[in-house]
Amino acid sequence: MTRAALLVLADGRFPAGGHAHSGGAEPAVKAGRLRDARDLEAFCRGRLHTVGLASAALAAAAALGLDPLELDEAADARTPSPALRAVARKLGRQLMRAARAAWPCAELDALAAAFPKGAHQPVVLGTAARAAGLGPLDAAHCVAYESVSGPATAAVRLLSLDPFQATAVLARLAPEMDQVAEHAVAAAREGVDALPAASAPLLDVTAEQHAAWPVRLFAS
Repeated sequence: MTRAALLVLADGRFPAGGHAHSGGAEPAVKAGRLRDARDLEAFCRGRLHTVGLASAALAAAAALGLDPLELDEAADARTPSPALRAVARKLGRQLMRAARAAWPCAELDALAAAFPKGAHQPVVLGTAARAAGLGPLDAAHCVAYESVSGPATAAVRLLSLDPFQATAVLARLAPEMDQVAEHAVAAAREGVDALPAASAPLLDVTAEQHAAWPVRLFAS
């Protein structure tokens, strides 16, 4: 196992398309629920312990080698918003292209063939982590971090927030990211039926509203 591969996979410059998405931050800013660093921390904490946990567990399960077809169905069941399902598959497709270039392997090829329009992003990420020689905890950490770093980066652009404050938010959440990653792996080891299904209904509602905006800065 090489931890350097984890740095590559989690790097914001990895060409997987995540930079174009706010993780729900854009509609939260417009609604007045996200106005400053304190709001950002609360927003990211809620996202981390709901959709972040569910996604991290899916990625951990994929890294363990659980059936990706079952995992993709489980991801669909945990994503009630059609807009977010489309986003997850688009991001999965983009991540797949980058992962196959970086760590070519039969498992990634098979997943790409099974889902030509894209599998859910956490399932692809977990499979990519496995291809890179990483373990389930690495995959879970990567997803947990993504679940909060995306909104934090978006908030810098949306609010002209001081980037030092946004980074400080991520640093304060680091212990909770560790806890979420460990919880995700423990659940994944119990099988698909034991995967968490924590949800954030307001993110689903605002995602549908955001998708209908004629003008927006972020894709989601």
